[in-house]
Amino acid sequence: MRTKIKICGITNLRNAHEAARLGVDALGFVFFSESPRYIEPKKARVIINLLPSFVSRVGLFVNAPKEEVLSAISESRVNVLQFHGDEDEEFCNQFNLPYIKAISFKDGINLLEYCQLYASSSAILIDTYSQKMRGGTGKTFNWDLIPKQLPLPIIIAGGLDSKNVSSLINSVNPYGVDVSGGVELDKGIKDHNMMKNFVLGVNNAAI
Repeated sequence: MRTKIKICGITNLRNAHEAARLGVDALGFVFFSESPRYIEPKKARVIINLLPSFVSRVGLFVNAPKEEVLSAISESRVNVLQFHGDEDEEFCNQFNLPYIKAISFKDGINLLEYCQLYASSSAILIDTYSQKMRGGTGKTFNWDLIPKQLPLPIIIAGGLDSKNVSSLINSVNPYGVDVSGGVELDKGIKDHNMMKNFVLGVNNAAI
């Protein structure tokens, strides 16, 4: 099975269409106002309404109140949620939509325990730990420390680009990969050739 591809931090229709034409499986819309890739839910809806049917629309949140998440779902029409904060399983699982729980990888973290804590999630996204940022660090972590057998699908993020994604897939064989800065000209502005090369890197990886 081909590794699934998510491009996060979509802020404009042109980039969304380019990604969809390249065969990207999911697009991420950041509803965290402190992020340089933030997009208002109503503006995301304009893009989402014009996407092909089989592209997942993922809304990303960081410690947002319940009411804010519900409002963003209604305004944007995302169909998958991604939580990057300290949300517990009960919070993540109350919106009647599939969700992805992001985990910041650092020494001593028990990924098996996290899979058990978020057993209702569609996938666990493993990102690079940073004291200052919730994702979008542009840095990789030690993929060799990821257990080979985990009970949930695993998505890898953090510092991925067209030059290293094949190595990641050959090493870890994750369910999916998530890229943002690795295909950007500037924060929130994707480059078509960089996206194309990233997709080629995924598709050409020997699994």
